[in-house]
Amino acid sequence: MTTLQIILILIIAAITGMGSVLDAFQTHRPIVACTLIGLVLGDLKTGIILGGTLEMMALGWMNIGAAMAPDTAMASVISTILVITANQSIGKGIAVAVALAAAGQVLTIFARTLTIGLQHRADKYAENGDFKGIDRMHYFGLAIQALRVVIPTLIVSLISVHSFEAMLNGIPDVITKGLQVGGGIVVIVGYAMIMNMMGAKYLMPFFFLGFVFAAFSNFNLVAFGVIGIVAAIVYIQLHPKYSLTKNQAGLAAVSGTGTNARFDDDLDDDLDS
Repeated sequence: MTTLQIILILIIAAITGMGSVLDAFQTHRPIVACTLIGLVLGDLKTGIILGGTLEMMALGWMNIGAAMAPDTAMASVISTILVITANQSIGKGIAVAVALAAAGQVLTIFARTLTIGLQHRADKYAENGDFKGIDRMHYFGLAIQALRVVIPTLIVSLISVHSFEAMLNGIPDVITKGLQVGGGIVVIVGYAMIMNMMGAKYLMPFFFLGFVFAAFSNFNLVAFGVIGIVAAIVYIQLHPKYSLTKNQAGLAAVSGTGTNARFDDDLDDDLDS
């Protein structure tokens, strides 16, 4: 990696680290972090594929109360660096990302423990009405979260590619393939969570039809996207929920519930007055 690439990667690492606690722009999500790292390293395709795979695995990872979820920020950044620079498979990237997510979880707890002192200091500033001091404590807290990802990323960026290859090639196939299978199961769970939140049971026939097309055809994702758009347009045009037939429009006009009928009634009232 060049010096410019390392600097850009460290900037992305800092943004993802801060995004993991801000949650405003979702910069810590794998689909964002992996894509940006892939763009910097000149392999956008691998970054998107790895980010999309990890994103489906991490859909259910969220912080609830004091329970800390596995860290997606550090896992996404470092796993993408390892996969692209060492020319490894997506399966190896998933194996590394799972381990990094667990390690990042420990670092997150440590970083948030450090910020307790900043919170107490901010309370004292609040008692004295020092708003700038409170702002400084916020910035220091964000800096700690940024360094939590930047420091491990810098260490990985300075290690030679041959060391990466030796480390990744040393992972047994049983672990790599096992994590691939587990990751595939988690992806399905992620899809199920999304469908459950949507609550669109009337669209399930299209969902299963898509699986049939995928299993018995050689269509790529672009073709499936076009088929999905066409199916959605046809569905909207034919479904009575989204359009009135001529008979329904005529009945609505006769019964006085149509738009034209209401307009005629308003016009008659104006003329009578």
